[in-house]
Amino acid sequence: MRDATVRIAPYDPAWPAAFVQEQGLLREILAPWLAGEIEHIGSTSVPGLAAKPIIDVMAPVVSLGHARAAIAAVTSAGYAYFPYKRDLMHWFCKPSPQRRTHHLHLVPRGSALWLERLAFRDALRKDSNLAAAYAALKARLAVQFENDREAYTEAKSPFIVAVLEAMRGSESAV
Repeated sequence: MRDATVRIAPYDPAWPAAFVQEQGLLREILAPWLAGEIEHIGSTSVPGLAAKPIIDVMAPVVSLGHARAAIAAVTSAGYAYFPYKRDLMHWFCKPSPQRRTHHLHLVPRGSALWLERLAFRDALRKDSNLAAAYAALKARLAVQFENDREAYTEAKSPFIVAVLEAMRGSESAV
């Protein structure tokens, strides 16, 4: 199965509304498994930030085991399930790997992944210089790894880890 290429698009002010629309749909579908509010994450959640034009949605669940039954409900709503990092989340894309409009991450609420994704998003929202540096990195990596989404994602990891570690350092200095 061929995967979509990595393409970075300028910020689209329609992305927040696209998230809100999907959030409403998912709130209904995931009601039996939700453990809190569904969050808009990823670069499309940061005003002004260039991004792959894919809305990243993170839904909190009590546990991955409890949410296993949600997989059938989500796939019946047009998402494709993939056992990607299945020890951390249930991961889906919509409508297909070749033409993605949404990613859905079912993540245990309060887990390290849950907290880190929100912290990174919030850091980018608060610091335009940090967001600009991240945008420049993503632009370079999209050219380098145009046909390898996994390598593109992994190559962003050192930047994300450094931001999170700096945040932890500044919290402990207080």
